[in-house]
Amino acid sequence: MEKNGYPILDINLENIYMNAETIVQLCENNGITVSGVIKGAAGNIKVAEQMLKAGCRQIASSRVEQLAEAKKHLHCETLLLRLPMESEIVEVVKYADISLNSELDTVWLIEKACEEQGRKHKVIIMIDLGDLREGYIDPEEAIEAAVFIEQNMKHVELAGVGTNLGCYGSVKPTVQNLGLLTEIAEEIEKRINRKLEFISGGATTTLPLVLSGTIPKKINNLRIGEGILNNMDLPLLWNINIPGMNQDTFILKAQIIEIKNKPSHPIGELFVDAFGNKPHYEDYGIRKRALLAIGAQDFVMHDKLVPLESGINVVGSSSDHLIVDVTECEREYRVGDLISFKMFYAPMLFLNSSIYVTKRLVSNEII
Repeated sequence: MEKNGYPILDINLENIYMNAETIVQLCENNGITVSGVIKGAAGNIKVAEQMLKAGCRQIASSRVEQLAEAKKHLHCETLLLRLPMESEIVEVVKYADISLNSELDTVWLIEKACEEQGRKHKVIIMIDLGDLREGYIDPEEAIEAAVFIEQNMKHVELAGVGTNLGCYGSVKPTVQNLGLLTEIAEEIEKRINRKLEFISGGATTTLPLVLSGTIPKKINNLRIGEGILNNMDLPLLWNINIPGMNQDTFILKAQIIEIKNKPSHPIGELFVDAFGNKPHYEDYGIRKRALLAIGAQDFVMHDKLVPLESGINVVGSSSDHLIVDVTECEREYRVGDLISFKMFYAPMLFLNSSIYVTKRLVSNEII
């Protein structure tokens, strides 16, 4: 059954386009191309269109299925962000023009699949600069792998090197760690006697170095998702504001199903919640609480939802319910009314992927 009605996730394509255009221009001014990452929007093709229209050079995702849809509907180069699984190599070669890699065995499988399909494929060798997710942590091993690909593979092209910072180990991109990436790139170029197409210096978290003008000059590509899609991390976590950026790109609208005055502290002996956690509760006395028909199954992290109306406080959630305190609101809420939220990256990712949330494309005129 196709989902209609509430909860609704409004997707403002105009604002996504303006964000993408701003980021692309900022990066181009520094000799950097942008790969637009659509995984946060669950591969939404309309979102991908806006990124391409704004000047993104590739459409990128960690999911081959999303790249397949992009290839079906758009004329674009595609980039697979997650290291390829052996079980999906045929699809990787068919739908991804470029992939990130850190295992020669996998690259050999790509070479074989390319030969069988009569295709070419570009690989970016990933370097682990300390975030401890994917990539070679030994620079010499990475260099040798790159040279091996260059010298021994006919269908796979060594396109460049890249790194990921911040996604797992929360390591901040710096002049120093990205400088190491450029040194590795330079050594590879020296050994293969040509320039690499990509020196990919990370994602949204690298933008502060671009803004400050301190990013190593050899970095020529960034893979941007959050910075385009909802622009919450840089202004609210990094205290960095980029002029011309919007945050009202994805707006959740959920309906009130109960509104009552209740104690703010649970009554009885406390143990664990539905997810096995032991939350801490503050006693603020009797408060007016609204219960909304959406839950952690849809957004995972209720504390990353930001109510648009002042005076609303997100209290907590269960699988299918969101609890908010509306005591301080000027508006007198009733059952059936809607409460709207903007959001950080995690809820955006999960709400876009939830089959229980209606997705609606909107314009600035009707927001």
